[in-house]
Amino acid sequence: MEPETAPKPRVSVCMAAYNGARHIEEQIDSILSEIGPHDELVVVNDCSTDETSQLVAGINDPRIRLIQAERNNGYVRTFERALGEARGEFVFLSDQDDVWLPGRVERMISAMDGKNMVVSNCRHFDGPLGSFHEIRLRSKDSTHNLRNILGIVVGYRLHWGCAMALRQEILQQVLPFPSYMTESHDQWVATVGNVNRSIIYMEEDTILHRLHGGNLTPHGIRSASKIVRARIAFLRNVVEAVRRRFRHARTAQ
Repeated sequence: MEPETAPKPRVSVCMAAYNGARHIEEQIDSILSEIGPHDELVVVNDCSTDETSQLVAGINDPRIRLIQAERNNGYVRTFERALGEARGEFVFLSDQDDVWLPGRVERMISAMDGKNMVVSNCRHFDGPLGSFHEIRLRSKDSTHNLRNILGIVVGYRLHWGCAMALRQEILQQVLPFPSYMTESHDQWVATVGNVNRSIIYMEEDTILHRLHGGNLTPHGIRSASKIVRARIAFLRNVVEAVRRRFRHARTAQ
């Protein structure tokens, strides 16, 4: 347990880890070089069956908080738990196998410019590009919130969770994730940001996003039934995000 006098983190990085032994050390190195001495990297290990937990535990850095899940919950609930553990003013989501580009933390915080959320673009590497990977965010769309919400529902406005940062205060609306959610937590977070009209899009690449067979982003066209289910879930997300926004406004009065 940390002493009560320990400085509160300015930045919390939230990582969901599962069987990531091959790349997780490289990713953690790139993160630790970006955050301050009193910041934190929250790693929730989702019952990995490889050496992920041992590798993270073996990194001698007090900024790392390794949390062991009691059972395998999947990446959506693992990210939810990691976000719930975040103590910093600014909260970054992180995959286990990417590489952060130098200077991304301060550039993304600066880009928020009073908003509650920022999403950048990614530079994809180490694998073939699919149609999803060619979709890029444009800064001029930051204020087109209704259009962005429509884009999320339809599927042409893609937000990468690994390229997101948000303020602690909006976590009150992001968490808990809707109980019906089984995928695309990043699109839920982006929906909350757009419903609140408090999101910024950065055209800059701030991260190297690794592509490989273990990635959970679809590489091809999904079946019609899966597309329909995803669109229905995204519509439910919009309704839920609006409900939470008004609830938050009432409680803040």
